[in-house]
Amino acid sequence: MLTPSLAQSSFSASLEYGAYAATGNADQQASWRAFHQKVTLTPAQRDLLASFTRRVHVLAISGVWCGDCVQQMPMLEHIARANPRVLHVRFVDRDEHKEVAEQVRICGGLRVPTVLFFNEDFEFLSLYGDKSLARLRAIAQRSLGAACAVPGAPVAGEEVAATLQDWVSEFERAHLTARLSPKLRQRHGD
Repeated sequence: MLTPSLAQSSFSASLEYGAYAATGNADQQASWRAFHQKVTLTPAQRDLLASFTRRVHVLAISGVWCGDCVQQMPMLEHIARANPRVLHVRFVDRDEHKEVAEQVRICGGLRVPTVLFFNEDFEFLSLYGDKSLARLRAIAQRSLGAACAVPGAPVAGEEVAATLQDWVSEFERAHLTARLSPKLRQRHGD
């Protein structure tokens, strides 16, 4: 797993959502914009995310060309905007940051998206990817065929909502892992 120094240097070399999405060609950018507009946090999700108090750094290993990334990474931007004080989400291209991607292979492959969660000291909290449980279920239900949709492919509204909830839950899990850490509680007196 990534050392805190590699995590921190990778985070420093990463891009915020808008700059990352802008690295794609015109069609890719249009797909990212279109899907970003489909995502809406519920009031309960916004309230939950706004209640987080411990800083969490989130590094998404992605590809602007990847259909699963197009259909999940905009969700991370919405989640981060719900509490920008403590949720810091950044993106790196898998092919341009092989040193990081190689550290977090899933099922032996360089999967995208792969999302790493770190505490404020860039110590590892969790890893989530390459698809949320809702995405995996939807893909399996559609036939157990190809696992990577083309960017811009239609996604049912209930799948979007379920996938967004999966991501919100993972952010909550990472936050609570940091929030309940005896070391961090002692350091912060909480």
